Amino acid sequence: MATGAKLRELMAKGTVVAPFVYDGFMAKMAATVGFDAVYHTGFGNSISRGFPDVGLITLSEMTDKIRILAASTDLPIISDADTGYGSYTNVIRTVKEYERAGAAALHIEDQVWPKSCGFLGNKQVIDKKEAVSKIKAAVDARTSEKDLIIIARTDALTVNGWEDVEERVNGFMEAGADMVFVDGIRTLEKMAEYHKRLSRFPLVLNDAPFLPLKEIEAIGSFSLIIHPGMVNHCWNEMEKDLRALKDEGISLCKEDYLRLLKHVANIMGAEEYFKLDEHFKNL
Repeated sequence: MATGAKLRELMAKGTVVAPFVYDGFMAKMAATVGFDAVYHTGFGNSISRGFPDVGLITLSEMTDKIRILAASTDLPIISDADTGYGSYTNVIRTVKEYERAGAAALHIEDQVWPKSCGFLGNKQVIDKKEAVSKIKAAVDARTSEKDLIIIARTDALTVNGWEDVEERVNGFMEAGADMVFVDGIRTLEKMAEYHKRLSRFPLVLNDAPFLPLKEIEAIGSFSLIIHPGMVNHCWNEMEKDLRALKDEGISLCKEDYLRLLKHVANIMGAEEYFKLDEHFKNL
């Protein structure tokens, strides 16, 4: 089954939770603990390459990472596609390249380029008509099987408010988008407002406040929840450990490092490679 179809099938059964990932290990870890999908974060991809998420990462750098994720796991990959990396023709190319790389879904946003990470503020949005036309271009660019899920993201909430958001979302869905992603939802109250206003459409929620999923479920159903908790926790713990090593000369990690290394090797499938080597050595 194609990955987009697989993701559609999963969402038809209930909410899909996809943790943020940006390398093969994270993707394999998510699969190992039982997640059904992963979210390829543009912010994470940017910082892994030494840049802030302020519009410096290119289409090829994003698709390169999608290929790594797709080779690392069979889970559907939902990927950030920023603004589509340019004009309408750039959007068309983006969709085709993401399909070829192995994405199950992508979201295209309506920010002015160069964009800014949704968490960093300082955002501006393009004209509503241009934003809707970009989504139409993305929808039309899909292959005939229409497997790739097109998510229309709007950043207009913190710029213009709910009325403009609703107008944009209606335009996106009329243009053929499969799902809606309103960025800037940071409280339980805003989540409730989001659901109240737009639950007639399949919704994506970024659980940036890390609220318990049970609290979100009490509001109502979201088709897809992307969750940055793991990557945020990792970054925080890395800095703590580095500071302890620099200032006190000791790591905060108390794990048996051999046990941990073997555990990680198992997640990465090392044993299967050993078996393959043995197989061909003994032919």
